[in-house]
Amino acid sequence: MTEPNDDSDRFATAPISRLVGFKVEPGEYGEAIVRLECKPHHHNPMGRVHGGLIAALADAAMGIAFGRTLLAGEDFSTIDMNISFIRPIREGIVTAEAKVIERGLRIGFVRCDITNARGKRIATATCTCTLVSSA
Repeated sequence: MTEPNDDSDRFATAPISRLVGFKVEPGEYGEAIVRLECKPHHHNPMGRVHGGLIAALADAAMGIAFGRTLLAGEDFSTIDMNISFIRPIREGIVTAEAKVIERGLRIGFVRCDITNARGKRIATATCTCTLVSSA
């Protein structure tokens, strides 16, 4: 595997991560683990964590994983994302683990599993990314 450029983890410190409270673990090439402590202020009207927040967590993890594969002069954009919700959550630590499944010259495919504090899967997501010039 080719090593990413030196600022590849700029995705781990994105303003959205700080705003929402995502905690990004140091990671390997093409992988990311992002955690969020879910609390009542993350709830939808039914008293469960809003699905959009879980989707944002998955998107962040997948973006960080793909970002860790970028070479100098490369940037990317997500062109497609799918998420399937398996079980609801009210509170606690939620963990998104993302891994780049395939990275070509122009397109990449990333998969993410989101689990609760007991390790039960609460959602699964995939995305397709396209490489673009950072210039």
